[in-house]
Amino acid sequence: MTNSEIQKMSPEQLLSSIVAEEARYAKLKFSHAVAPLANPMEIRNLRKHIARLRTALSSKAATLTA
Repeated sequence: MTNSEIQKMSPEQLLSSIVAEEARYAKLKFSHAVAPLANPMEIRNLRKHIARLRTALSSKAATLTA
């Protein structure tokens, strides 16, 4: 998902996407602790994606309150 796609999402969509990605992140962390992943960089990329989603959500919240 690109940054432009993230910016077009509504706050509700962003929130639901954050919840889903955080659940996926937790599963990846757990499975990596049990057995090494084929691509451990996937964990880092997912963490950065969650950060992008949270940043977009906070910027939308700031524009709605201002």
